[in-house]
Amino acid sequence: MQARSYPTIGLALSGGAARGNAHVGVLRALAENKIHIDYVAGTSAGSIVGGALAAGMPLDDIEEFGRKLRWRDIGRVTMSRLGVQSNERLEHYLRAILPVTRFEDLPIPFAAVATELKTGAAVVMRDQGDVPFAIRASCAIPGWYVPVTDAHGRQLVDGGLVAIIPSTVARSLGADIVIAVDVNGAGATFIGPSSSVIGVLLQSMLVVQHTASHYQLQSADLVISPKVAHIRWDEMGRADELIEAGYAAARESVPRLLEIIDEHVKAQPKWYQLNRRRKPGLKPSLTLPT
Repeated sequence: MQARSYPTIGLALSGGAARGNAHVGVLRALAENKIHIDYVAGTSAGSIVGGALAAGMPLDDIEEFGRKLRWRDIGRVTMSRLGVQSNERLEHYLRAILPVTRFEDLPIPFAAVATELKTGAAVVMRDQGDVPFAIRASCAIPGWYVPVTDAHGRQLVDGGLVAIIPSTVARSLGADIVIAVDVNGAGATFIGPSSSVIGVLLQSMLVVQHTASHYQLQSADLVISPKVAHIRWDEMGRADELIEAGYAAARESVPRLLEIIDEHVKAQPKWYQLNRRRKPGLKPSLTLPT
């Protein structure tokens, strides 16, 4: 059996609500540097961007989607006692724009992480099933959006409660090298309180998750943390700034990523190295769509 000549690379995209637009800038920088992505795992906002990438949506379209998305496109008021809004609207929105909507048909293997409300267990949706439904479940902020009920009768809420940065999930998909993108790592330096109820919920949830993310960060080979501390998690209208911050952070990280790829190859047996056909980062198939 001939060994493959290139390590597989997985992306672990964190939750972070509006800050998730920074993920788009990271994708742009990786694409410009011809960094091949083999697997994607996403939590909450990261599942939206990751799902779009995995479905084969061109980067220009993902950027446009991020710039246009508003809270009104995600949820609507409901009479349920379990939440203020239903985020079913997000599922319909994604179903209309994603090129592929079934896990088994995705060009890039993808996983979305949600939380089972009753047990607190992580629910990793991958391999088969409906992608827009999985993303919707991963984005169901508890207390604001009504829990999403799956085919097994489980009530699912935001995956950020159990894996705000899904590094171990990206690894489990088959990635040799995992790049974690943490849009919350920079903290919060903005002045003044959140301007909305959902902003308060998001900030409270993410403060608690900061400590819980330590293990996931350690599980990654490289962590990209965009400098977005000045932007609140509910500020959807600042997509351009967030995309630029993600782009800048990823560009700074590319030299280290290429070193990690080279170190991985050098650590292999001699015959593995002799089979190399291309430089690190230059794999032709399934590169990020532009």
